[in-house]
Amino acid sequence: GGARIPVSLVRGTIDGPVLALIAGTHGYEYPGITALQRLRQSIDPRTLRGTLILVHIANPPSFYGRTIYTSPADGKNLNRVFPGRPDGTLSERIAHEITTQVIAHADFLVDLHAGDGNEALRPYAYLPVTGDARLDAATRGMALAFGLDHIVIDTGRIVPAEATKFVDQTALARGIPAITTETGQLGLNDEHSITLAEHGIRNLMRHLGMLDGTVEPNRGVVWLEDYKVVMSPVNGVFRATVRDGYAVAEGGLLGELYDAFGAKVGDVRAPFAGIVNYVIGTPPAVEGQPLAMVSRIAAPPP
Repeated sequence: GGARIPVSLVRGTIDGPVLALIAGTHGYEYPGITALQRLRQSIDPRTLRGTLILVHIANPPSFYGRTIYTSPADGKNLNRVFPGRPDGTLSERIAHEITTQVIAHADFLVDLHAGDGNEALRPYAYLPVTGDARLDAATRGMALAFGLDHIVIDTGRIVPAEATKFVDQTALARGIPAITTETGQLGLNDEHSITLAEHGIRNLMRHLGMLDGTVEPNRGVVWLEDYKVVMSPVNGVFRATVRDGYAVAEGGLLGELYDAFGAKVGDVRAPFAGIVNYVIGTPPAVEGQPLAMVSRIAAPPP
C-alpha cells in the first residue's frame, strides 16, 4: 500500500532561507497540523523572504487511522525509522521521501509535535546539542525564538546520517539546524495549543529574517536536561498521581499500576527530582511503553 503526503511549497518574492515545517509525524498530534493549515492560508508570498516547505500530515496512515505512536500500516513509529528506505515498509518509505524531498532541501527545520492521544503534556521544545558550534548556536536561536517557556537540552542522540531515527537528527546529521517542539496534549486540537505553534512559527520566521517585524524575546525559560522516559514494566491500568508540569522529588509518586480487576500491582516513581514533562493521562499501560517523562532543572547552556 501507499500514502499521499500533503505538502505546500510557498516561495517568497525575495531571496532568503528555506524553512521546512513538518507536522503530523505522529498522526494523533493535531495542533501543528492545524497551525500549518492556517499558515498556508494566511502567508503572503509578496512579503516572504525565502521559501517555506509545509508538510501538513507526514504520517497519513496514523492520522486517518487515529493511532498513537505507530502506523496501522506496519506497526512502526515514523519518528524512529529515519532516514528511511525506498524499498522498505510504508513508514520507512515515507521517511525516505521526507528525507530526500524535504529535509535535504532545507536550511532550517522544525518538527512539530504535541502530546499524543494518551499524553498529558506541558509545552516544551527539545534543544539538540551536537558539539558543532555553528549548529548549536543556530538551534539555540531557533528554540528561543519559538517561544516555549520550557526547553529540554537534548544531548547524546547524534548518530551517523544513515541511522538517525528521528526527524530532527536527520537534519542535524546533514548540517541543517533543527528543533522539535511539543504543543498540545491528549490528542486535543484546542485553540491555545494551535496558537502556541502558529505564534512560535511566525516568531521563528522573524528571527530568520523571513518576515518583517520585531522578534519577541523569550524571557522566562525553564531550562531542563537529562530527561528520562519512565516505561511501564507490565500491561495493566495506570492511574496518574501527578499532572504535566508538576515538580517532583526523587522517588516521588508519579502514579499507580493496577491489574484489570483493580488490584494494585505497583507504584511508579520519579527517577530523580525534576519537572514532569508529560504523564500518561489515559488508563491503558502497555509493557515497554511510556508512563511519564521527567527532566532535571538545569542552568542555561553557555
